[in-house]
Amino acid sequence: MADLSDLPALASNDSFHVVVESPRGCTSKLKYDRTRLVMMLSRPLPQGLVYPHDWGFIPSTRAPDGDPLDAIVVWDGVSYPGVVIECRAIGLLRVEQRNAASSNPERNDRVIALPVKAPRWNAVRTMSDLGERVRVELEHFFRVAVAFEDKQLTIQGWGGSDEAMKLVRGGK
Repeated sequence: MADLSDLPALASNDSFHVVVESPRGCTSKLKYDRTRLVMMLSRPLPQGLVYPHDWGFIPSTRAPDGDPLDAIVVWDGVSYPGVVIECRAIGLLRVEQRNAASSNPERNDRVIALPVKAPRWNAVRTMSDLGERVRVELEHFFRVAVAFEDKQLTIQGWGGSDEAMKLVRGGK
């Protein structure tokens, strides 16, 4: 079986792959284990909380926390753990949180994406197109999702699709 982490990050010049770990509606954080090549339970979310959209990672990338870049696929569909979705960036949520091992603050940004093959969402090009309410709800979800994890998550603001793609391309 192939390692999902080894898929190329880029699908084209302006699109990338997202490997779904926890699909929309999931009440647990699932995490890909590249040693076992399976999805493993990381932890349950706080009671009553569910993933608002498909959550996963961009393969062949590395964030400051040592894991692949995180991504949330904002759309009306639902996939399954292990599904790979070709996406385009619409924004970036800048996040800082405390590293559990070292207790040092580190960036752990989230790329906000839409599937390339989601025609109902073609008019959405930036996070502003989704409206302020959606941005505030996403910020709230990320804060609450780690409320019992002692990560001290701080929202640092929003970035555009160009900043997100720069991260996906490895800062190039």
